Amino acid sequence: MCTRFVLLKDQLHAAYIALGVAAPTDLVSRYNIAPSTALTAFRRPSGAATPERATLRWGLVPSWAKAIDTSAPLVNARAETLTAKPSFRDAFRHRRCLVPAGGFYEWAIHGRARKPWLFQRPDAAVFFFAGLWETWRSPAGDVVESCAIITTTPNAVTRPIHDRMPVLLAPDATRAWLDPDAHLERDLIPHLQPAPDAALTATALSTHVSNVRHDDPACLTPAGPDDDASAPQLSLGF
Repeated sequence: MCTRFVLLKDQLHAAYIALGVAAPTDLVSRYNIAPSTALTAFRRPSGAATPERATLRWGLVPSWAKAIDTSAPLVNARAETLTAKPSFRDAFRHRRCLVPAGGFYEWAIHGRARKPWLFQRPDAAVFFFAGLWETWRSPAGDVVESCAIITTTPNAVTRPIHDRMPVLLAPDATRAWLDPDAHLERDLIPHLQPAPDAALTATALSTHVSNVRHDDPACLTPAGPDDDASAPQLSLGF
């Protein structure tokens, strides 16, 4: 599962550069991106030679939905059932996107304690979640563009904390993911795998990030001696 992540402005700028998209000058850091808020994604419209930036609501709304479900938004899509689930199968075939991130958060649960962990690349560089996007029109004619992040089984780094992890696309997979003509079985499904263990490190954080209203550098504060010691203490990273 992936329900919160961080994206610093330098990482976002690097994402623009990597995809060959002109970056705006007003980029900002976001430390606690949460469901139902807007996020930055990249997609490639059919017939276009290069990707485009899009601002999407996190929580996919199927085009056939009668209303936006705010109680249980479709934040994640399981890789194993993309071709079967009506909410995702058409988007998987025709509307894929890349969601840049600098790291994602998961919470270890031990009794009543919930301890946040940050998973990021060893060099803290940007990476891309595999995503799907959709367009929904309300009865009044309002248009909402939304997205979901694809999840898969965990690797050795994330497994002690959670039984799912987001799909992190390798650099050589991003072009295929955005290609409108990509073949699902040959070009896309093989990339819906857990990231290599060496691709991620895990850092225990203070509980500041657990409050979704907090969106500031303190979200990245490592856990200290005053944090809950009853939660699992892990030694992870490569």
